Amino acid sequence: MAERRAHKICVMTGTRAEYGLLFWLMRELEADAAVELQLVVSAMHLAPEFGHSIDLIRKDGFRIDAVVPCLSGGDDFQALGTSIGTAELGFVSAFSKLKPDMLVILGDRFETFAAAAAATALRIPIVHLHGGEASEGSMDDVFRHAITKMSHLHLVAAPAYRRRVIQMGEQPGHVHVVGALGLENFKRLKLPDIGQLSGDLGFDLSGRYVLVTYHPATLEDRLPVLVVDEMIAALETLKDVKILATKANADPGGRVINARLEAWAGASPSRVKLVDNLGQVRYLAALCGAAAVVGNSSSGLIEAPAVDVPTVNIGSRQNGRLMADSIIQAADDRGSIVSALHRALDPKFRDGLRQISPPYGRPVEIARSIVSIVKEADLSKLLKKTFYDLEERGRHVD
Repeated sequence: MAERRAHKICVMTGTRAEYGLLFWLMRELEADAAVELQLVVSAMHLAPEFGHSIDLIRKDGFRIDAVVPCLSGGDDFQALGTSIGTAELGFVSAFSKLKPDMLVILGDRFETFAAAAAATALRIPIVHLHGGEASEGSMDDVFRHAITKMSHLHLVAAPAYRRRVIQMGEQPGHVHVVGALGLENFKRLKLPDIGQLSGDLGFDLSGRYVLVTYHPATLEDRLPVLVVDEMIAALETLKDVKILATKANADPGGRVINARLEAWAGASPSRVKLVDNLGQVRYLAALCGAAAVVGNSSSGLIEAPAVDVPTVNIGSRQNGRLMADSIIQAADDRGSIVSALHRALDPKFRDGLRQISPPYGRPVEIARSIVSIVKEADLSKLLKKTFYDLEERGRHVD
């Protein structure tokens, strides 16, 4: 009997944050004898201004099978459109050469959308992680739902998101609740203590500090840098609290945000530290030790509540996501942000977080279960999708 060929499973990653979420899944795929892991790296990973995190992937020992440059270098919506087109051309070329049996993608970024479109054109089944969620203040919302409709196997983070994916017409048997992949890092990574982290960064974190990440809310009319000015003004009122900030992503307006953060950090080097790319280990260590997470990153909604760290979530970017009681919503003006910061930094508020049940759960290992689901999928039956219509069939989402 002929030996069964290993499934060629391709994983695409375009950002440092997404790579951190995919890390253990990639390790499990790499270790499985029935799988041939392929890795395609794109977008922010390749840009020096965003930390050139492809170096981290190489340092971690992963073989990179294809590189797809796509960032146009601009900071507006025309540049975004150009980047999407460039990315799709690159992914078509890469996937045509690699010929994967399946593509695994996570989330809602524009380069992820381009990868999904390329795979669709080439009739490659798509496994989508973190579908069904919402981020109503960002274009990512549109990209995520479009990716869902191009995908064939859906691995979602919570029951509410499973219901939403099914509501979009996806077959219930192809939608699995696996949890939030990033929480596995708390179980499997060895995180440095604050002393080690301080030494590595050259910045003393022994006192109270907040961890700050702010990305453009791309569906808002207000310039994102103006919101950053409000956030900086609010943080400046915390005289006894240091700031550890990471740069914004490559969305329109992100480069202007980063320039403003660089100027702020340069003017206050003893109090403000700006890092291009902390990487997953340092980021999670910083998160665990922080007095609060501030900004509008999804990590403030998923990872921070899982380890009882308060979050000040600014503006509309994450509107529509499940929110733990540890998250304090602030409008995008300094007064609202100041009020939210004072509440988050109140010891009584922090003490009460141990009693909450985060909607994404607590740290747990899930990568192995994902590999099992992916391996058991019948590739011959995935490509032809039948719309699951709730109303016509009198069905409900369970």
